[in-house]
Amino acid sequence: MKWKELGAFVFGVMACVDVSGQFRKYSNEFLNIGAGARGLAMGGAQVASVTDGTAGYWNPAGLVGVKVSPSLHLMHAEYFAGIGKYDYASLAIPLRDEKRVVGVSLLRFAVDDIPNTLFLVEPDGSVNYNNIKTFSSADYAFLLSYAQSVIDEDDEKLSFGGNVKIIHRKVGSFATAWGFGIDAGVRYQRNKWRFGATARDLSTTFNAWSFSFTEREKEVLYLTNNDIPVKSTELTAPRLILGAAHVFTLNKKISLTAEANLDLTFDGQRNTVVSNKTINVDPRMGLEASYNESIFFRAGISNFQKALADADTLNQKKVWVYQPSIGAGFKINNVMIDYAFTNLANQSNPLYTHIFSLRVDLTKNKK
Repeated sequence: MKWKELGAFVFGVMACVDVSGQFRKYSNEFLNIGAGARGLAMGGAQVASVTDGTAGYWNPAGLVGVKVSPSLHLMHAEYFAGIGKYDYASLAIPLRDEKRVVGVSLLRFAVDDIPNTLFLVEPDGSVNYNNIKTFSSADYAFLLSYAQSVIDEDDEKLSFGGNVKIIHRKVGSFATAWGFGIDAGVRYQRNKWRFGATARDLSTTFNAWSFSFTEREKEVLYLTNNDIPVKSTELTAPRLILGAAHVFTLNKKISLTAEANLDLTFDGQRNTVVSNKTINVDPRMGLEASYNESIFFRAGISNFQKALADADTLNQKKVWVYQPSIGAGFKINNVMIDYAFTNLANQSNPLYTHIFSLRVDLTKNKK
């Protein structure tokens, strides 16, 4: 299928779907956390510069940077003092012609031990804490990626790629959802400049929810004036991410990579730098200093928002807050270990998170 025909097909499908009142502004938000300590240390500014196995998440076109041998990535992070657990794993496999790469990625975000207080109050009005049970809420995403190089010269490179993703969400025994979506990306490199663009949820990703309640649970929901959920479909609007990066060579061993991204959303007004009902723009910036391509230091800034000032007791003054991040990494032979340290709240009560990731290039030992 030619590109023009593919574009017309996608547009026609999106135009024919009645999505009125079904878009969710923060639908599948766990897919926007990030992947790999390198990218998270740089504030998520990765669309233009990423060329390792995490490109399946950031920009599938960057997977062509994985050559000769497969690359395995593993990452673990915990948020809110261990309440939320986030795991990521990916495997990128270059094909024999070294111009095409396939990859698979798995993401999981889960919150365990959530109290279920549905039966906390007995029919006679007394409170029975023994009736409190716990359940877990987990979100999964499976990404199948493909990337192909179009131009592969020393001073110029061009590639494109795409993802097919399957989403599964489960909330205890009450609710489950299955979803499907498509991403697409392109990356261009000219000398020391890198440019990238990723269109996420290009097909308008959907989640089909189904709910399961016992008759006793339905009775409690009815008596407490709560709605009893029924089957529903949740749609995620497309998102466009644009990025540009430049590599500064300071000497033979030291280089600096600077990247800036613009995250564009179209699902209603958000709390971002540019915010309106039509389009929202959320900038991200990151830096990476490299020594001999073995030792790395990184920093980034993202998630600019307006929030109430902590010192304002009247809750009227708003100030700009942001999410800073720093990190480091080192490479020994075919093993890369990365670390990121992020702050989820830039006011008087910051929430710090430590993130570790491991990359192993599965090369054969010639010795």
